[in-house]
Amino acid sequence: MSERSSRAGAGIVPEGPAPAGEVAARLAEHYADARTELDHRDAFELLVATVLSAQTTDVRVNLITPELFSRWPYPAALAAAEEAAVAEVVRPLGMGPTRARRLRALAQGLLAQHGGVVPDDQDALEALPGVGRKTAHVVRGAWFGRSLLAVDTHVGRLARRLGWSAATAPRAVEEDVVARVEADCTGAAAEDLTVLGLRLILHGRRVCTARAPRCEGCVLADLCPREGVDAR
Repeated sequence: MSERSSRAGAGIVPEGPAPAGEVAARLAEHYADARTELDHRDAFELLVATVLSAQTTDVRVNLITPELFSRWPYPAALAAAEEAAVAEVVRPLGMGPTRARRLRALAQGLLAQHGGVVPDDQDALEALPGVGRKTAHVVRGAWFGRSLLAVDTHVGRLARRLGWSAATAPRAVEEDVVARVEADCTGAAAEDLTVLGLRLILHGRRVCTARAPRCEGCVLADLCPREGVDAR
């Protein structure tokens, strides 16, 4: 008999979606100081680091950004950099030439459209090369203090396991989770989707992993209708 079956037989695996208010409260207690794990000192560094984090990990990005930002600390410097030199710095992340092209185009776009200043505007950010909805939400949420849910693979996985969304498309997951939070939560949890998202990401990285989630001892174990599902 599987762990899930035995727990269901014991009557402790809920059938419906996990209550968003209680999930938010427990995650707030467990990850009280949650913040983005991408090292940065300003909005430009956070924007660049977030773009670089696509298809790699924050840990790996943090290994190369000190040199990147020491050599090209501002949009004007990065926009004028030699592409081959940038590619060499970002090479450990994979796809060095492609990433270098994207970074230079991003810096050039910032200069041309915003005078080198990162805008606190969703449409303006998404109009920049290499910036999508999630990246814009990360920057606006973590740097500018907006309440925005950034849906990455961890948030999507936890949303499905918690019964908050059946979707796989990030935008649909975002809409489902935001609607549930707005309906179920009050106070800080309802007011700061950014922090809730960061806490879901940390929980997904450390406990509710894609394969073999560590359900034993999980602070959400008694709330989670999909506890023990390995690949969702």
